[in-house]
Amino acid sequence: MKTTLLAAMIFLLALTSKPLHGAANAAPEQVVDTSGKKLRAGASYYIVPAATLNALGGLALSSIGEKECPLDVVAVDGYQGQPIVFTPVNVKKGVVRVSTDLNIYFPVETTCPQFTSLWKLDDYDYSTGQWFVTTGGAFANPGPQTINNWFKIEKYEEGYKLAYCPSVCKECSYQCSDIGIYEDQYGKRLALSDVPYKVQFQLAYNNN
Repeated sequence: MKTTLLAAMIFLLALTSKPLHGAANAAPEQVVDTSGKKLRAGASYYIVPAATLNALGGLALSSIGEKECPLDVVAVDGYQGQPIVFTPVNVKKGVVRVSTDLNIYFPVETTCPQFTSLWKLDDYDYSTGQWFVTTGGAFANPGPQTINNWFKIEKYEEGYKLAYCPSVCKECSYQCSDIGIYEDQYGKRLALSDVPYKVQFQLAYNNN
């Protein structure tokens, strides 16, 4: 009798512990824009510097030196840059969450039509010792072949930061890092960095 009662108590304890286990695996926090609304997959946004005393800025595409294509992602001053779209690895969810793999692209026509405008981590640049963010990535198809095409948004102080630390390929070897600014004669280029570029997201005016 005592054995049966003990087994029943253990079974009930296991049942009551399940909600707590589920809470620990809750979905990551949703990213919000400058107006406090949730970021939507497929909508256009400007990635702009988080609220500071600095002048208006944003991100845009630019050719670097003699390399006309593919275009690199650069930070610009004085205007909001070009609109950007986020596509989560699970696009059916419809919203953008922190710490979640994303394809990021510019929904604009470029001077390099042979390359997509999808963000991609470029090969290591030995001349600068940097990994730059360029374009020409392949959409979706998560796995080893597209490991360089996935980025994340993370909370950072009162704003957000961009990071490269893909989860789409467990067996792949890659370097996790924040994304910051590397400034040289070609401008302010997005690159892997120990100093993150603190940003926020502003809904583009051309959205429906």
